[in-house]
Amino acid sequence: MPLACGYTVGPPRGPKPSRALARLGLAAPSLGRPGGRLEHRTATTGPSTPSDTVSPPRGSRGFSLIELLVVVAMIAIAAATVSLSLRDPAAAQLEREAERLVALFETARAESRAGGLNVQWTPVELAGSADQFRFVGLPARIQLPRRWLAEAVNVEIVNARSVRLGPEPMIGAQQLRLRLGNQQLTLSTDGLAPFEISHNSHAP
Repeated sequence: MPLACGYTVGPPRGPKPSRALARLGLAAPSLGRPGGRLEHRTATTGPSTPSDTVSPPRGSRGFSLIELLVVVAMIAIAAATVSLSLRDPAAAQLEREAERLVALFETARAESRAGGLNVQWTPVELAGSADQFRFVGLPARIQLPRRWLAEAVNVEIVNARSVRLGPEPMIGAQQLRLRLGNQQLTLSTDGLAPFEISHNSHAP
């Protein structure tokens, strides 16, 4: 219909909105019933398939922290097993003897202080004797071991013939050496602390 100003009313020029949205992959908004919401629909070219989902390539996953810790623990256990298998049996036996003797010393010291008894430890060098060492001064009710676990342990008490174990808490600095084959260990105390084991080089 012509207007007075010389313009005519007609359909808008240019591409229709629906065609322009279709080129962009969008659908024109459809109006629902009055008062409803505008619904926007995305144009799809076909049904979606699992291949459309982006997933990380297989085989590219790294190691987890737990897996690394398990590997490190297995390597440590294998190294410890190899080192123990290569260790001199005499050295292991002598170390067990030293640890056992230290425990016996501490037991005798505790009994000596509790009963006010003068207790000493001395090796037995008499041929044919069933005992290899003795705890002198303990009551008869306390029976501590008197033999070594191994048969060829040699003992040298430095500057003394026996080891004093009480009854005083301060028993004085003392030292003794244990030898088994070509292995040697030293047991020593400052007189107040328990006996400690120190590793020495091979015995001459």
